[in-house]
Amino acid sequence: MSMVSPKLPIAFVMPSMSRAAGGLQSAVAALGLELDRTSIAVRVLAIEDAFSKQDALTWAPITPRTFAPSLPLPGWSTGLKQAIADEDAAVLHQHGLWQAWSADVAARTKRTGTPVLISPHGMLDPWALKNSAWKKRLAMALFERTNLKSAACLHALNAAEAQAMRSLGLTNPVAIIPNAIADAHPSTDYARPASLAGDDRKILLFLGRIHPKKGISETLRAWALVLRERPSLGNDWALAIAGWDDGNHQQALEAEASQLGLLKHVHFTGPVFGPDKAALFSHASAFILASHSEGQPMAVLEAWSYRLPVFMTMACNMPEAFPVHAAVEITTDVAAMARTLLEHLAAPELARLGVAGQALVEERFVWNRVAEQYAGVYRWLAAGGTMPSVVDGAERR
Repeated sequence: MSMVSPKLPIAFVMPSMSRAAGGLQSAVAALGLELDRTSIAVRVLAIEDAFSKQDALTWAPITPRTFAPSLPLPGWSTGLKQAIADEDAAVLHQHGLWQAWSADVAARTKRTGTPVLISPHGMLDPWALKNSAWKKRLAMALFERTNLKSAACLHALNAAEAQAMRSLGLTNPVAIIPNAIADAHPSTDYARPASLAGDDRKILLFLGRIHPKKGISETLRAWALVLRERPSLGNDWALAIAGWDDGNHQQALEAEASQLGLLKHVHFTGPVFGPDKAALFSHASAFILASHSEGQPMAVLEAWSYRLPVFMTMACNMPEAFPVHAAVEITTDVAAMARTLLEHLAAPELARLGVAGQALVEERFVWNRVAEQYAGVYRWLAAGGTMPSVVDGAERR
């Protein structure tokens, strides 16, 4: 009679398990579902928000536990604090920083010694630290530095993020494991989205949070320069801006588009999820992300999976894409961005970028390959033994 080994219990602690967390939610949910098919049992603890009930099914068969916020401050929840204290998982995996429950994770680590893996998801990058800098300095002084230093291991999405951690004086082991997607060849059999109805031009797509760090204003101004320099491109291409408005920035961007004379050349689609998002990707002809700061953007991986040519900044932290011609590098300098778009949008080799991008996803960024790297780190943290090859030991704890 064969004996089945019990699954290793891991608890994700995160600010939100719903779409309110943006790319973090899609990355962490996909990781959780892939791990749950293996020898890892995933539990989820998060702050409740307006979309929690609606998005719970996206985690099935995992059932996230959500807890009401207790005070009008990010991450304060007496329910979550108690759940973190009571959690008996072999490893806690914290996703994100700067919320009050980081102090609850640190308190549990001090009390029980349960190993904690912390994934900042780009929140320690230099640009991110400068955004709302005084709040982050305060959080770092009050609880976050203690939490980070007490973690058994940190997780970086790439070498640049690992270096950002080291530059802050963090000497913990760092596991370098990328984001990924579930399918490198998603279905493209979708009707043209209603948001693009009546417009049969090629679509240059931005999809992500509507936030200044994403370089959307710079993209609009570059698009205006492109059309001023070569008006005929406006007959062939339109720009689509898709995503949820993080901080009420969209109204100002729409006003800027109007002032730039772009109303006939830009579509603001609003947030898109599930089949609506898939339809937008499948009907796009290229993707752009002029970001100032990223951990590792899921939207770029998704764009590559749909074989879209990608224009992105080095701040997207996927430098491996440029040498293999899977992406074109842009900067947030408006004039330079416009010159790059003019050079490539009408070039016959544009489609080859998408082919190379899809190949890169197949090689490095599919969850069924990446999840096993996480599983190896969890097993090492729970039971010791040989440090996994994805971990940079630095000063081993």
